[in-house]
Amino acid sequence: MSLPTEPILYLVEDDPDLRDALQQGLELEGFDVRVHDAAGLMSVLHAEDYAVIVSDIRMPRIDGLELLRKVLALDPALPVILITGHGDVQTAVDAMQVGAYDFIEKPLSVSRLAAIAKRAVEKRRLVLENRVLRSSLDGADELERRLIGRSPGIRKLRQQILAIADTDIDVLVLGATGTGKEVVARALHECSTRREKNFVALNCAALPAEIFESELFGHEPGAFTGAQKPRVGKLEHADGGTIFLDEIESMPMDLQAKLLRAIEQRTIERLGSNKPIKLDVRFVAATKIDLATASEAGNFRSDLYFRLNVVTLAIPALRERVSDIPLLFFHLAREARARFRKDIPEVPAELDHYLRTHDWPGNVRELRNVADQFVLGMWSGPLRNEDQMPVPGGEGSLADQLALHERAIIEAELERHGGALKPTYEALQISRKGLYDRMQRLGLYPERR
Repeated sequence: MSLPTEPILYLVEDDPDLRDALQQGLELEGFDVRVHDAAGLMSVLHAEDYAVIVSDIRMPRIDGLELLRKVLALDPALPVILITGHGDVQTAVDAMQVGAYDFIEKPLSVSRLAAIAKRAVEKRRLVLENRVLRSSLDGADELERRLIGRSPGIRKLRQQILAIADTDIDVLVLGATGTGKEVVARALHECSTRREKNFVALNCAALPAEIFESELFGHEPGAFTGAQKPRVGKLEHADGGTIFLDEIESMPMDLQAKLLRAIEQRTIERLGSNKPIKLDVRFVAATKIDLATASEAGNFRSDLYFRLNVVTLAIPALRERVSDIPLLFFHLAREARARFRKDIPEVPAELDHYLRTHDWPGNVRELRNVADQFVLGMWSGPLRNEDQMPVPGGEGSLADQLALHERAIIEAELERHGGALKPTYEALQISRKGLYDRMQRLGLYPERR
């Protein structure tokens, strides 16, 4: 199954005059209109079609309600818009309860029908994209489930992990805040022969300096005031497995020397003891800063940096792999569904646009927050586009200023053509898809016109 391309609008209407008028009007609105009777439609319709059905209710042989039931039996998420006469309004309301997308009364306005159909098209696109994403996740192997995405950067990262997983080489993980450095470290552990042993994570920035050494190396009774029992440190607990040292740039300088010795000799001594303890452990350290610059400035031991920097795994920021965001968001939404025991709502166009255009300074952590809010029904949406746009001649970047002018030009053409897409993209001398893509990027939603 592939992502949807261009939508089809199937028109089912037995009145030839109304049918011809609707077909012409909808085509002028930019739709690819295919005309069928009810039986003909069911012979060509498929469950995964990127399509919307517009059907009259009162028709010979197979009426609109029966057609609705047949379509929904094929795919409950196929949008069906019903055309109803004055006396059929209650029937249409009942059909909405059955699962019709919407209905419109005669005499009908083509522009209003087009607006409804555009919303239905957007809903259908999101449904199909979610199915593709779900299918991709269900068919992924374990590493792909941990490190989700198809972008070149994330593919390269998975390949690097597989290449070094079964070696004992120590690894430095680079990545901005929220990119998933611990996820990468765990993936490396799970893909290695050490997977049956412990994976031990230690956040170096979260530990007070006075207990850091004891946490890392352990201690014997009497090693310091209050040390009444022996304690196994994190390094010893990770024996046979993997130790993950997050935010290693925060480790006190005196402990960096002791850590370097432990890495080089693979032995430690508990506080208060002279007995060496041999270690079989893989060291994975993570940082969000440039350790080379920090070591040059005297803020990090250069010898420890060079010892750790044998193999480096760099995690791309979320803004560098925008194509992965829908897939990753759906995965995070499924996790939220399991935690909160709530269904995943339909993704509205505003959220879809936000996911693709937001800069994501908090990376995957920020995306997870949005997914949680969405599943809980608490996502209130981004700021309105006009609240974010710079004023011409203001302090916005060149890209922002160009976007502002591009938006103004498109808005003016849409206004001049009454919101109709076809004359707009013809006047601008671009393709229909080109106009639609620009409108999506600039926050100009066709269904609102």
